[in-house]
Amino acid sequence: MKAKYIILLLLCICTAAAAQEVKHIHAEDSTDMFFRHLKLNELTVTGVTGDVKLKHSTAPVSIISPQVLRATASTNLIDAIAHQPGVSQLTTGGSISKPIIRGLGYNRVVVMSEGVRQEGQQWGDEHGVEVDGSSVNSVEILKGPASLMYGSDAMAGVVILHAQPTLAEGEMKANVSTEYQTNNGLFGYNLSMAGNQQGFVWDAGWSQKMAHAYKNKYDGYVPGSQFREQAGRLMLGVNKAWGHSRLTGTFYHLTPGIIEGERDPETGELVHGEGFMVHGYGKTLPFQQVKHFKAVWDNSLNLSSGYLKAIIGYQQNCRQEFEESMDDYELYFKLHTLTYDLRYITNEFNGWKLSTGIGGMYQKSGNEGEEYLIPDYRLFDFGIYTTATKSFGDRWTLNGGLRYDHRRLHGYALEEDGEQRFADFSRHFNGITGSIGAVCNINEHLNLRLNLARGFRTPNMSELASNGVHEGSIRYELGDQQLKAEYSLQADLGVDFTSRYVSAQLVLFANRINNYIFIRGEGQEVRGERIDYPVYKYTQGDARLLGFEAGIDFHPIHSVHFSNTFSYVDARLTSYILPLPSDISHLPSSIFLIKSEGHPRLFTRS
Repeated sequence: MKAKYIILLLLCICTAAAAQEVKHIHAEDSTDMFFRHLKLNELTVTGVTGDVKLKHSTAPVSIISPQVLRATASTNLIDAIAHQPGVSQLTTGGSISKPIIRGLGYNRVVVMSEGVRQEGQQWGDEHGVEVDGSSVNSVEILKGPASLMYGSDAMAGVVILHAQPTLAEGEMKANVSTEYQTNNGLFGYNLSMAGNQQGFVWDAGWSQKMAHAYKNKYDGYVPGSQFREQAGRLMLGVNKAWGHSRLTGTFYHLTPGIIEGERDPETGELVHGEGFMVHGYGKTLPFQQVKHFKAVWDNSLNLSSGYLKAIIGYQQNCRQEFEESMDDYELYFKLHTLTYDLRYITNEFNGWKLSTGIGGMYQKSGNEGEEYLIPDYRLFDFGIYTTATKSFGDRWTLNGGLRYDHRRLHGYALEEDGEQRFADFSRHFNGITGSIGAVCNINEHLNLRLNLARGFRTPNMSELASNGVHEGSIRYELGDQQLKAEYSLQADLGVDFTSRYVSAQLVLFANRINNYIFIRGEGQEVRGERIDYPVYKYTQGDARLLGFEAGIDFHPIHSVHFSNTFSYVDARLTSYILPLPSDISHLPSSIFLIKSEGHPRLFTRS
């Protein structure tokens, strides 16, 4: 095993040494960050109104280029993009990170991979994004509910993971890379090969990572933080004058430990699981095993007036938790997802560009373990949208659009030991969303942007019907079947300045969310086999978020940049439902208690 890793490392070094020298020639007239470093006149985004120049985008957008992505030291993909202004992460160890955009995450952020929504168990604290970082070439981040193409859950924004573009006709390329990190002994390698011969394109890759427990200055090595990861990708397709058709299959397998933080009552030291070794790369109890399979058929047809795009994807996500035995799982979720997306986008005519489309998904989730947290369920989702962009010369760009969504969920009943664990129920949600924005290119150095967008999100099955111990969060979770859909209204105002030696950007935003769903401690505990679990229940209220993002870049010459970015979010619950006092016999059943701006008040239920 060690010999194989040494050979791979030597191959990487030899490949780098044998690479041909590439001369970089830069224009002498401009070296600014946004027009040259970010290429505002060249890059396109796909989440607002089809393809649009970044310079004319009214929605706040961040682009992470391949060069920046590869130069960022990280243990996973989300860790690599979390340094962008307005973007952060929730992490539970080196292998698991969740994207947070302007203070919102979980099911409020949509992750797009291979052109389809990445659907796993993203509602969980310790559930990450099951995508191989080495297969991602660049990342596009849309901030706020400004994208009409993704429907429910895109309330905070969208993270679009772009794969390596297909090569030019007649080209072939192979790549070998490795990495090592000292704190957790992370070692990884990636092998890939791509080509394009007479319009037949392919791209294949395989990668592996492994890491032992990481170390911090307070506890030393942290048991349960080790992980192993392996992933593969194969794309086959054709590129022709009429368009393209590509079939992509991916496989992702992650085995992360579970950090419980249990301490010996006498010594105060962290309790080690079975088989734990400081520098061990193997599994120790408790741990999880996650497998994600995905197949995507991507088609694009060039027409005289525009192009027609159709994408169909199937995903299977399997998540197992092992607590008492290395061979027998206690918790096992299996999720099947079928997504579809059909859109038509016109070429620009008389300053206009239009797009319309339909899309949605079907999900089937089942429990195959001995323990239960959420019920088996089915989900059907459908959405239709239309958008328009109008350019007035080189100075003004206006865009906007509308979308309608329908989502239906059905949770199935379950009896355990003669008692009902989950009740049978169905919920239907309908939402109308939209956005309108404008960009004013005041001059070649100064741009002003304004955008107003309405977002929509339905409660997920965990929020509606949880009833069990969530080992990854170390708590007992309860759902509420009466939760309403979330609605948000967000305004963005941005300005960016570019010159030969200085570039700067400032974005202000305000977001109001009605029926904001969150989880709250109930002040009770449930007795478990090893520990007591605090009880948490999902509830909702109203919230508001205010903040800004700013960046400045000083570049005396093209290859030297001194840059800083800043971001700030202030989030508050403006009203929420409180538990009623224990003695409420004197109150009518239609009375409930709400806390608004810090002052409890009684209201009648309408």
